[in-house]
Amino acid sequence: MTVKQISIFIENKSGTMLTVLETLKSAGIQIIASAVSDTVDYGIYRIICSDPDKALEILRTRGISVTIADVFAVELEDVPGRAADAVQTIAMAGININYLYSFLFKGKGILIFRTNDTEKTIQTINDAGLRLLTPESFLLKEE
Repeated sequence: MTVKQISIFIENKSGTMLTVLETLKSAGIQIIASAVSDTVDYGIYRIICSDPDKALEILRTRGISVTIADVFAVELEDVPGRAADAVQTIAMAGININYLYSFLFKGKGILIFRTNDTEKTIQTINDAGLRLLTPESFLLKEE
């Protein structure tokens, strides 16, 4: 199982990130995790959010360049070295990780990553006993 990630291509100039954030805010979309990578001219703002399909639609209507992709979300204990262990498991299976970012969610470490082999990655994660998260795992509920 994978989760949907939005990748937003933004010009590297003042105000463009604010436009994206204000657009998502006005649509009632909660950002759960995000990462930015940039070059001199543009950036890629990757987000995991409460409603990726709605985010895709609303950003496109604003003329913002955006794509949606399936990525893996693995839950780890919030203990030093767990991310290294998970990445080693995937690497030892001969799977290439294209990019990775992490965050804490409800007291657990979460790795978000994309690979070059979806089926093999799922099998490797399951065989290793790692917890693969679903989109429902990120629903924000009152506790």
